[in-house]
Amino acid sequence: MPTRMPLPLLNAKEATFECTFGRGCEGLCCRNGRPGLFDDERRRILKNLRRILPLLRPAARRLVEKNGVVTRRKREGLPLVPVVDGWCVFFNEGCVLHKLGAEEGDKFRYKPVQCSLFPLLPDGEGNWYVRQHGYKDEPWDLFCLSPTNSNVPAVESLKEEMALAATLSRYNKRDSR
Repeated sequence: MPTRMPLPLLNAKEATFECTFGRGCEGLCCRNGRPGLFDDERRRILKNLRRILPLLRPAARRLVEKNGVVTRRKREGLPLVPVVDGWCVFFNEGCVLHKLGAEEGDKFRYKPVQCSLFPLLPDGEGNWYVRQHGYKDEPWDLFCLSPTNSNVPAVESLKEEMALAATLSRYNKRDSR
């Protein structure tokens, strides 16, 4: 009996993806990455800021201490995380929020949901898909989004992300507006 995918994906049969961070990729998705933060995500980060600040790059730490963890810029109604020197403030040889959560047993604990779900995306009509070059006019030219970059089926490599997305109702609520 085939196992049921935790999240049906529009391009499940053809999508391939493999995160190669530390194995050829140095975190390009975090370069100029500006995830939006939901209020609960911002509160969780602020509550743990004294643990997060020492992990940041010096320039990122100064920016966060001076201006906070979001900017005045918004996308889809969410305030955006700042960027310094071309990188998300939470990037320091990898995502410090991911590392901190992983040390505690849950790599998604502090990480913004938009980052945690990458490269999964809702399409605004209640459907989900894997971001790929040439699919749904994907604008981001990251090598990992090229179907030729990996032979690993996305439904295999993104099981944790798909399970997380399946549990999140806030995207579905936002998509149904």
